[in-house]
Amino acid sequence: MSKIKIITDSTADIPIELLRKHGVEVLPLLINFGEESYLDGVEIDLKTMLKKIKEENTLPTTSQVTPNRFYDCYKKYLDEGYKIISIHISSELSGTYSAACIARDMFETKDIIVIDSRNVTSGLGILVLKAIALRDKGFSIEEIEKKIVETIPHINNAIGFESLDNLVRGGRLSKTAGMIGSVLGIKLIIAIKDGKVALVEKVRGSKKVVRSIIKVFEGHSRKEGEPVVLVHIENQDIYEPLKQYFKENNIEYIDAEVGCTVGIHSGPKACGIFFVENF
Repeated sequence: MSKIKIITDSTADIPIELLRKHGVEVLPLLINFGEESYLDGVEIDLKTMLKKIKEENTLPTTSQVTPNRFYDCYKKYLDEGYKIISIHISSELSGTYSAACIARDMFETKDIIVIDSRNVTSGLGILVLKAIALRDKGFSIEEIEKKIVETIPHINNAIGFESLDNLVRGGRLSKTAGMIGSVLGIKLIIAIKDGKVALVEKVRGSKKVVRSIIKVFEGHSRKEGEPVVLVHIENQDIYEPLKQYFKENNIEYIDAEVGCTVGIHSGPKACGIFFVENF
């Protein structure tokens, strides 16, 4: 059986201990405060970043993983006899996938497969977990690719936001969509759809946000054996009721805090779920 290395990036919001346990290589994006740059999750963590944003009153930018960093990573594992599955943030949201493809093409080999997840945060993370499970069952990289690509359109999600300001400032959402929350003072629910960030609902109050997220969850049958992820950043008003809902309904889930890259664009006070619908 071939040795397979799974590689992803730091926008895959799954607890790092879980990814390390399964030997996943996580390539960090860069967090940029002016001329200072930090590797996401390595040289700066979420708490430190949020504190720095508040103290300096500035919103940092992010930079994709470069082709050279991908090349060095791929070469290391190819030299060790691995075949590689590399799964990354949606190409609609970052140039990371494109950079991975450039690096792959530097090698004359079919032993590197690069996948555009069409997702971000725990949607990407769920695909990484699926790749782990398939690898551990003895699937080839080609078989893993086929199963992952089949799953991508069926990752469902709903995330409650206090504000969409950071998504607008970062160019991930239109100014028109962002103005809705700031003008009316309402809560907003977004989803990752077709690789992009989309505003799907406007409600008043955190209780209605929770009900709307649960409605999405209950409105689709879940695929057996696939994980549910509760992802959050400083939003107890949504996080605690969703935890209680899962507990009361005996639903196993993975508790995941967003990383720095996603946290910049989400801003604080965001929480939601990702799961795979039946297909």
